[in-house]
Amino acid sequence: MREEEVKKGLKSDLRVWLLIAAVLFSVVMIHPWYSSDEGVTTDLNYGLDLEGGSWIQIRLQGAVTQVDGDIAQMVPAIVEPVIGSSIDVDTVTGGSGNEFSSVGTTVVFTTDAYVSDMQMDLLGLGDSDITHSGETSEVVLYTNKQTLITKYLSDSLDAEVIPLSLGDSVEYEIRNEVSQEDLQSLMESVGGSILTGADGTPIYREGVRTETRDMTRDILSEKLNSLGLKDIPVRTVGDDYILIDFAGTDLATAKDIVEKPGKFEIRVQTQGNETAHVLYGDAIEKVGVVSFHDGQWHTPFTLNEEGALALQKVAMETGATSDPGSHWLYMYLDDNEIYGAPLSYSAATRLSEVPIYSWEASTGPEEDSKAEAEQLQIHLRAGALPVNVVLMGSGQVDAALGAQFKKQALFAGLFALLAVALVVFRRYGQKEILLPMVGTSICELIMILGVAATIKWQLDLPAIAGIIAAIGTGIDHLVIITDEVLYEGKLPSTKVYLERITKAFGIIFAAAATTTIAMSPLVVMGFGALKGFAITTIIGVLIGVLIARPVYGKIIKEVLSEAE
Repeated sequence: MREEEVKKGLKSDLRVWLLIAAVLFSVVMIHPWYSSDEGVTTDLNYGLDLEGGSWIQIRLQGAVTQVDGDIAQMVPAIVEPVIGSSIDVDTVTGGSGNEFSSVGTTVVFTTDAYVSDMQMDLLGLGDSDITHSGETSEVVLYTNKQTLITKYLSDSLDAEVIPLSLGDSVEYEIRNEVSQEDLQSLMESVGGSILTGADGTPIYREGVRTETRDMTRDILSEKLNSLGLKDIPVRTVGDDYILIDFAGTDLATAKDIVEKPGKFEIRVQTQGNETAHVLYGDAIEKVGVVSFHDGQWHTPFTLNEEGALALQKVAMETGATSDPGSHWLYMYLDDNEIYGAPLSYSAATRLSEVPIYSWEASTGPEEDSKAEAEQLQIHLRAGALPVNVVLMGSGQVDAALGAQFKKQALFAGLFALLAVALVVFRRYGQKEILLPMVGTSICELIMILGVAATIKWQLDLPAIAGIIAAIGTGIDHLVIITDEVLYEGKLPSTKVYLERITKAFGIIFAAAATTTIAMSPLVVMGFGALKGFAITTIIGVLIGVLIARPVYGKIIKEVLSEAE
């Protein structure tokens, strides 16, 4: 009769059913299987330590600096190549000293060439008023020094330049490699220089901002995984380095993979084999599905407003709108051409009047053209790296060594579980306590692995260490529960049991919260491999506190009641 009451009590407890459901779901997600060819297999993903493979470290090319230049010299350097004639700067008023940001500057210049409103608008320097007298054009340009410096550096270095206002000064991120000496020479040619700090040293450093580094990491991760290379972790190391782990991939293949994603750019043919920059991949707002119509495979994509205006501007400047057959549009990935075609005559005609936002890149009618369109879709969809990268280091973990690590990790886990079981049995001397405690720990392990399989988290040595730490913490909590339940060596009355179990869970929740808070910085800051340790530890603690511990408290009471 008593056994039936125990079973009925457990069967009616929703927490027990939640534990059973969680364990069954985890087993389904882990999907253990055995085949004569592969042996025991699961859907768990193993990292470089356990699977073997390669790692690659890359550095982001760029420079962050503060510079100054003479407005009267920068304006000719920017405008003359566009209008094809020299200009004379008559007056510069406002913002000509050490004023930056949005401080207004008015520049008046004259030239013997005919300057149109369209030419000045496409320069993107600001508003302008143009008057013509005979063969002379007088232009009144309303701009500011920040805009001029950004445009001058961008044109001179053929790179994207991102200004950042720092109050009384402006910091410029140059998304291309340029030495301090070359940058100093470039600014001296327009009467400027690299600014110096309070200690007299030039304000210049190689690399990029943290935001650009993180954006590059995210784009690179998306690009690699969209190419069918599942679950490749991409981590930042320091300010300017990115580390990529390729589990199960040899070093040669890994290097080849890394070289594929990169800086995406569209350029237009000017004369002969020469091309001019149009836009980078961040101007691509949306990419559609590859489709077949009009006898061609097409990859549709949409430009944002900045990209559409940039394409219209360059197409008109180079003559692509009037003679599209002589001015092809080319797409590049890491300076390697991946697509090239002329504008259609209908698009060229329309582009001479208004910017075009929606485009289609046609690749041809053949089956190979479909594959090319799909590959182009991947490049466009994943976006472009904002900066170029250079390989700084690489290495390989032998597959046999990875398999050895996997076995050692398994043995370490089993040994830890057995050691804990012996200590628990020595302490309590009752199998009625030992079996639920060990069973609860095994259930926690299955659930942790189930979560890892569900979110496709790669298990490496730090992650295994986190699992062992979580199980160890769980055993501590189970001991606390057991000690509180065993009042003076025996099961107390229900009232006393509830009081003591409440006290036990107060201690457990406080300890779990402390562990979670302590591990959270490692997750947020992403300290390399320690992130895996922190995440698995937190997952294990939460699973134990929310699911396993309450069930153990119920089971241990019922089991001890039956043993009396």
